[in-house]
Amino acid sequence: MEAGAVPAEAKSSWPEVVGLSSEEAKKKIIEDKPEANVQVVPADSFLTMDYNTSRVRVFVDSSDKVTKAPRIG
Repeated sequence: MEAGAVPAEAKSSWPEVVGLSSEEAKKKIIEDKPEANVQVVPADSFLTMDYNTSRVRVFVDSSDKVTKAPRIG
């Protein structure tokens, strides 16, 4: 690993997938964090507020495009 590089397991959000389809986003997240439990949910959904380090929620609009950066939790 290069000096100053951040290990892949330290990644906690994926702003680069905003605007992609849910499947494209899911694929990228799994590449970075294979153990992630990726959940695709509508952007206006009511959700539990519990924090789960293995969960990544992908919020999508009615066109199945990611609306905000997915993050661990």
